[in-house]
Amino acid sequence: MEIDLSPKLAQKVYGGNGGSYHTWCPSELPMLRQGNIGASKLALEKHGFALPCYSDSSKVAYVLQGSGVAGVVLPEKEEKVLAIRKGDALALPFGVVTWWYNKQDTELVVLFLGDTSKAHKSGQFTDFFLTGSNGIFTGFTSEFVSRAWDLEDDIIKSLVGKQSGKGIVKLDANFKMPEPKKEHRDGMALNCEEAPLDVDIKGGGRVVVLNTMNLPLVGEVGLGADLVRLDGRAMCSPGFSCDSALQVTYIVRGSGRVQVVGVDGQRVLETTVKAGNLFIVPRFFVVSKIADADGMDWFSIISTPNPIFTHLAGRTSTWKALSPEVLQAAFNVTPDLEKQFRSKRTSDAIFFPPSK
Repeated sequence: MEIDLSPKLAQKVYGGNGGSYHTWCPSELPMLRQGNIGASKLALEKHGFALPCYSDSSKVAYVLQGSGVAGVVLPEKEEKVLAIRKGDALALPFGVVTWWYNKQDTELVVLFLGDTSKAHKSGQFTDFFLTGSNGIFTGFTSEFVSRAWDLEDDIIKSLVGKQSGKGIVKLDANFKMPEPKKEHRDGMALNCEEAPLDVDIKGGGRVVVLNTMNLPLVGEVGLGADLVRLDGRAMCSPGFSCDSALQVTYIVRGSGRVQVVGVDGQRVLETTVKAGNLFIVPRFFVVSKIADADGMDWFSIISTPNPIFTHLAGRTSTWKALSPEVLQAAFNVTPDLEKQFRSKRTSDAIFFPPSK
């Protein structure tokens, strides 16, 4: 596969004093288009307000930094107003209208990863704003607006004329936005930093997996996701998605080394990654990571709601399942050498702490 897999940073698309919107472009990260994956990032300053919109893609949102408020309107449902904070993941199916607001001093940063197989542009999200200078009100004629919303011409002119912001605006400090309701989080959001761990290896790392069990809406989105926190100098076992899923990985914190091996045993990626980098592992390609001294955290989506991974090292390794004779013949080695190979990593699974 002759394709550039190197990690990339997001590029600013628009913004002002209320915040900014950034995206990863398929021309710079070709696997986005090939895998029908979109990726973007929203950053809101204090009192920044991301105007209500819907998208042509289903997504998973992950709060990278700060805290704030999110409004979510599922098709033919009432608005849910959620308090969101660092570590929260939200599943956003097709047709969902969302808005985002930050009333804190700390910048609110939200990552969006999603499926663009039904989007207008492969590998790219297209958002449709309900208000703003590029909103639906500015597109229809006064006659249509008047008939649809039963409004007088002077009110229509006032509505359209006041919509000068595009995508993100800054609200007055005294403006009162809806207060979030605790019960609205139920089934809508999961904090990956506080949720029960699916994997916990002392000195190695921890994993929280988002699936239809702990966040049912991911079934409608059609994506799975996980937050992985790898300890300093620890290694994540080489592995691959055995259900033909793509892995889209965003480095949340820290840094480390990544290697990806593809068809015919070719190493197709060997690089260092750091916070802010995004990269994609093609279907069935094997990936492994080693964290630097300060550790490394990453958030990934997998293009299936309940992903299955096969690991090639550790206690749950495929090698451990194969019979000794098969390994001996496959590697073309002596029985003693096969025993040495099999005897290693008998207790470790998925994450390997650094050697003492």
